[in-house]
Amino acid sequence: MAVPSPTYEERLKAYEGRAAAVAGVGKDPVNEPMIRHWCEAMGDTNPAYAGPDAMAPPTMLQVWTMGGLSGHTGRSEAYDELFALLDGAGYTSVVATDCEQEYLRPLRPGDEITFDAMIESVSGRKTTKLGTGHFVTTRMDVRAGEELAGTHRFRILKYAPAQSKQRKRTEQPGPKDRSNPKSRRPRPVINRDNAGFWEGVARHQLLIQRCSGCEALRFPWLPGCNACGCLEWDTVEASGDGTVYSYVVMHHPPFPAFDPPYAVGLVELSEGVRMVSNVVGVPYDKVRIGMPVRLEFQRYDEELELPVFRPGGTGEGGGG
Repeated sequence: MAVPSPTYEERLKAYEGRAAAVAGVGKDPVNEPMIRHWCEAMGDTNPAYAGPDAMAPPTMLQVWTMGGLSGHTGRSEAYDELFALLDGAGYTSVVATDCEQEYLRPLRPGDEITFDAMIESVSGRKTTKLGTGHFVTTRMDVRAGEELAGTHRFRILKYAPAQSKQRKRTEQPGPKDRSNPKSRRPRPVINRDNAGFWEGVARHQLLIQRCSGCEALRFPWLPGCNACGCLEWDTVEASGDGTVYSYVVMHHPPFPAFDPPYAVGLVELSEGVRMVSNVVGVPYDKVRIGMPVRLEFQRYDEELELPVFRPGGTGEGGGG
């Protein structure tokens, strides 16, 4: 009796549990220069990351596994095969959706990094605002010597864009046609670590985490304190005043939900933490570093409301 050929979904599921990388070796040991560059880029002055007893910021976990332009040896063919299968089915676009990290041991300069990765899950067919496709989750176990230091999960969506069907340009919805679902802004990824923040946004509150141990404020939200390691926290509500610490002007790509050029600011709140958001109510070429801004909540459609910043408030402006 002939054995029926596996269905497409069964072929995808067959990749779950298969290795994506085997016995990978970090290109460099954990080292002080890379830690310093990371901390400077992030504006993180935690003394735990400097000096003779320095540790690497936990969020650098994936950094030590990156292969650079030359890649890594030990890469499995399974990942490439899975991508080829998805590409062949028309899911040719890819977007990173979220990642999760678990820290088990601090990494310190001199630690030699090894890692193994596996395809943890391939979802069934999902329809999203971007298009229809499959979520692929890869799990990477990162080791210092023989000791497990942490786990990194990375999730992507391989999809066929929702607007991939050929249509006349005159039929395309305009960038401000908010009644059409295809022109709506992408939704934020909400998980167990940041759900409280978005619940606050729904109440028109901008909530900042506060460590219950050292009372350090932190943003964006994290499962634990990056200053003392405490896992307990509460929140404080931001006053809404801030200044533009830095900014960029976005010209591309022209997604239907956006109308470039527009300014995206790194706003330093009066409480001392920084967040990324749109600067509205002023021409993009008039945004300046040091400009005082004030929080407001802007509705984009019936489901999405986001915190943005408008010139004003009590912050002190500066040059730029």
